Amino acid sequence: MADARLMLDPETEYQRFEGIGASGAWWAQLVGGWEHPDPASGLPTCERIAQLLYSKTQGIGLRAYRYNIGAGSADSGRGDISMALRRTHSPETPDGTIDLDLDRNAVHMAELAVQYGAEELILFVNSPPERLTKNGKAHCDKGFPPKENLPRANYEAFAKFCLDVTQAFLRRGLPVTSLSPINEPLWVWTGGQEGCHYRPRSAGKLMQVFAQAMAQRPALDGVRLAGLENGDIRWFNKSYARALLRSPAVRSRIDAVDVHSYFLQPVSVPFFSRRPPYLRRFRRWMARHAPDKQIRVSEWCHMQGGRDPGMDSALVMAQVMHEDLTLLNAAAWQHWIAVSEVDFCDGLIYIEQDAGTFSMTKRYYATGNYSKYIPYGAVRIKADCGDPALRVAAFRKDGGVTAVVINPTHSAVPLTLPAGAHTLIVTDENEDLQPHPAQAVLTPRSVTTILIHENEPGEETA
Repeated sequence: MADARLMLDPETEYQRFEGIGASGAWWAQLVGGWEHPDPASGLPTCERIAQLLYSKTQGIGLRAYRYNIGAGSADSGRGDISMALRRTHSPETPDGTIDLDLDRNAVHMAELAVQYGAEELILFVNSPPERLTKNGKAHCDKGFPPKENLPRANYEAFAKFCLDVTQAFLRRGLPVTSLSPINEPLWVWTGGQEGCHYRPRSAGKLMQVFAQAMAQRPALDGVRLAGLENGDIRWFNKSYARALLRSPAVRSRIDAVDVHSYFLQPVSVPFFSRRPPYLRRFRRWMARHAPDKQIRVSEWCHMQGGRDPGMDSALVMAQVMHEDLTLLNAAAWQHWIAVSEVDFCDGLIYIEQDAGTFSMTKRYYATGNYSKYIPYGAVRIKADCGDPALRVAAFRKDGGVTAVVINPTHSAVPLTLPAGAHTLIVTDENEDLQPHPAQAVLTPRSVTTILIHENEPGEETA
């Protein structure tokens, strides 16, 4: 394979980078109570996991923590949800007040994330509280046509509940930046987890109720609305985005449209089976209809059965991150979950529930190639390697450039770099975020971060 050359065009700028995060759904209510010492660090295990995820020096420096406001299915036992960790505790007392200690472990995990470096706490909801749903459950009933599970008469009560929870977090000094009341409204959640279906028009009306209620609470002036978190990058993003953007009250409360980057059940028909065209089309649609709003990817995981702690899954993830950052111009990118207890490709860290232990994945380290080294507020600039097999994204801030290059091939690729002081940080089959000063070679099946202090244009190093 011929040598590649990293070429940067700082004059061509794209989106401003806000960072990478992950949610505490379905694991924090367990791991947040793991006070037994981690053998390697001596810290309580819950604290060590927070450190690994959120510390900029002893971890990968994730910036956002997503806390799931529970519907209470773990308290009632109602509904068809067989896996215990997919049930959540409600922070609402019987008299209607909010007590975050009712979800003690999950809240503790959010506090630890902030203690170790999380700068954004995002609150999101899968289902409204069971007391407000039509069927008294945290998921919809089966049947056709699909039925929504939140009555219009309860929209204001649902908003009050969520805003009360938000203020309870703020009173604890936690940096709540946004509230997302709806999660994957397209899907008809009839069991297996908490979830609620909304048609676009209903979702838009509910968000308007939230925006109006937030405007009446000065304590929430610094908190934005987020949504609508549709569940597949192909289907109905425009429909839900239109519904979100229709209300002036909502538009004034949001600064982005949040989407999930899943691409489920690919089919053999080319139009439906290629991700990049969908990303480009939605980006162009947003540029026409909401040029003042960004796009954020608020959820993704590999969605493949079986645990894969290695580079196969890490390269899939890195490719999706690259596409979302460079084709969708995503300003932020968030994992569905940070920690996984199941036999699935959906966490950065795997845990063993009974043993109370954890192990790392290459997904964790490859995420760190982005989250640990791209500064908050950096602006993506045009970049290329001149090799169609490689993928590169570059970000500039304060006279420095951070480039992340994916080499999915089985061959090493010599790389000519622009002038400046260089450090390469490599994640591959053999290394985990390993620094290599001035070693301009992309190892096989790798994700490599390149740190460059800019020199005069035209200078190069080999």
